[in-house]
Amino acid sequence: MSDIASKRILVTNDDGINADGIGVLEAIARTLSDDVWVIAPEQEQSGAGHSLTMHEPLRMRKIDDRRYAVLGTPTDCVLMAILQIIPDKRPDLILSGINRGLNVAEDVTYSGTIAAAMEGTLLDIPSIAFSTRLIDPTMVEWNVPRIFSPDLIRKLVQTGWPKGVLINVNFPGLPEPLVKGIKVCPQGRRKIGEKLEKRIDPRGRPYFWIGGPSDEPYDDHPAADYMQLNLGFITVTPLSLDLTDYRALDTLRATCEP
Repeated sequence: MSDIASKRILVTNDDGINADGIGVLEAIARTLSDDVWVIAPEQEQSGAGHSLTMHEPLRMRKIDDRRYAVLGTPTDCVLMAILQIIPDKRPDLILSGINRGLNVAEDVTYSGTIAAAMEGTLLDIPSIAFSTRLIDPTMVEWNVPRIFSPDLIRKLVQTGWPKGVLINVNFPGLPEPLVKGIKVCPQGRRKIGEKLEKRIDPRGRPYFWIGGPSDEPYDDHPAADYMQLNLGFITVTPLSLDLTDYRALDTLRATCEP
């Protein structure tokens, strides 16, 4: 897919059709191709993971000729795009994001942004997920994605990557002069530490908010995504949909098979 200018690009996200990040990503996509479609959730679906809507009807709203909102998850949006909204020609590339907040380490198992790229990958469409760190939630750094993304996407598309693999890109949330460059790195892990905050509503009933994970990384992953972002790099991580641990597979075969 070397000539990206002639290709169809699908843009989606999990923050919703009206999120600032998807507007930035659509603008980036339009610098690469004239055939850009935007199909995203009607409402925010952060943390939805790779979930499907199976017990309620899916409804869509046409905004204009190539922009639709779907009352469902990011996974639903990709399926609706390919099977219903634009069935005449499948997208050649799926771009998901730009998520308002990182998707690194264990985040990738919860993220709807990653899930949209997963669904595209399952359908054999090259897919890239984009997210940016929030240093100050009131001042999101969108300029760095605008500057770096077009050339990065071209390089990724020109190089290519295997089927069953999606690309996860994260921006450090820093102004452009402070960005140190791009690092291709493995997925990391942070210490489990989800925060659960108990509150009381005006009627005296308890309720809870689930907060973010621990900011403390594992010491044995110094080159991984989370650590490199802390150093000021844009990270690029290939994620495989095959979750098999082949080392454990061989061990278990030797002990469990008759």
